[in-house]
Amino acid sequence: MVRIVLGIISGFIAWLIAWFGSEKILSATWPGFGVHQRAFEEALKNGGQFTADTTMLLTHIVMGSIVSVISGFLAALIAGENKRAPLILGFLLLAVGLLKVVMSWPYVPIWYHVIFTAILLPMTIMGGRLKTSA
Repeated sequence: MVRIVLGIISGFIAWLIAWFGSEKILSATWPGFGVHQRAFEEALKNGGQFTADTTMLLTHIVMGSIVSVISGFLAALIAGENKRAPLILGFLLLAVGLLKVVMSWPYVPIWYHVIFTAILLPMTIMGGRLKTSA
């Protein structure tokens, strides 16, 4: 049971590190991404206007998929099993994703909210299932 909890916690921390790290890398290497990201953060802080860029949103969906698979794999690896830890981690990520939806609801199109939150659980589970073949 301790390994499952450690797997979930490690997977969640890995997700956060990979997500924010990839955002920082993209902001540094893709000038348009960084400018758009800062405009979004300013709109969240000050309630200003913001128009979402489809390329940035699609990039976030791909990033979310990749990071969720990696974190699910790590949770399964640490837990020593590939069912419960990735599933619980997926639900934890889904809860955080829904919090993000609530915060960014007026700034981002609904298709993004639906797709981004819909991928979190299945991609995390898929990452856990990859553990058996590795």
